[in-house]
Amino acid sequence: MAPSKKKHAASQASIIPGGFTVLSLQFTSDSAAQHNLCVKEHRVREEKSSHRPLDRTLFVLNVPPYCSHGIVKELFSQFGIVQSVELRDHPGSSDRTGPKLTKFFKPAEKQGFKVGYVVFQDASSISAAKSHPYNVPLVASKQQNPVRTGVQKWIQQYRETFVQPEKLQETVDSFMQQYDKRKEEEAERQKEEAEKQREDEEGWVKVKRGNKAVKARPHTEAANQKALQREIRKKKRKELMNFYTWQHKNTQKEHIAELRKKFEEDKQRIALLRAQRKFRPY
Repeated sequence: MAPSKKKHAASQASIIPGGFTVLSLQFTSDSAAQHNLCVKEHRVREEKSSHRPLDRTLFVLNVPPYCSHGIVKELFSQFGIVQSVELRDHPGSSDRTGPKLTKFFKPAEKQGFKVGYVVFQDASSISAAKSHPYNVPLVASKQQNPVRTGVQKWIQQYRETFVQPEKLQETVDSFMQQYDKRKEEEAERQKEEAEKQREDEEGWVKVKRGNKAVKARPHTEAANQKALQREIRKKKRKELMNFYTWQHKNTQKEHIAELRKKFEEDKQRIALLRAQRKFRPY
């Protein structure tokens, strides 16, 4: 009975600190070396993306460089239907920053171990992957689906760099159609804002009754230009009050002369108070 107990214990899943389950991985079925994958149910409270549902996503660590998206999907398909696979250099949010590039203009991927997010169609597949025994390794390269390495892999990567002119032309046409559509929508929106903010010669804006539930739109460039022109017209009205240059000069001279006259009068008053000994500045 003792051997049967040891065999039963060896067929259990290997759990390590941190809640990770260790899965053994072999490149081929006859390989002597094994690689360890650490899997865990993806549960991040800050994760708000719908691409990684918390109840159906498996977090995978230590993914070797020869495992592509297709290979990872094939490895975990034995636990259930795989909906999507995401491989990244470091764990983190699924929100991608920067411009979205087409499949023809993607930057070169870094070679090295990666982390993966495997999304299953059914939540029970997570339990099946976590309960997989350690002594039953997963096989990456199979006879019906071999993994190319060495020169064969380089030849495949070189062939994938070629772009078919027909596919590239379809992508360019689709992008230009979307661009023209966005430009037409922007022009229509600016036209509607210009009509709503149309003003008369005196600078008054005609306000129309609208839906109360509609929020006010932010200021646009056209509205800012109109506000600037309105300020320029106000400034010109003020300048008409003192149109001639000599009027400015005469006004300034009269003001300075009046100030000097008051200053002399104050000096005489202070001198008189000092003579009468009634000047007390403190």
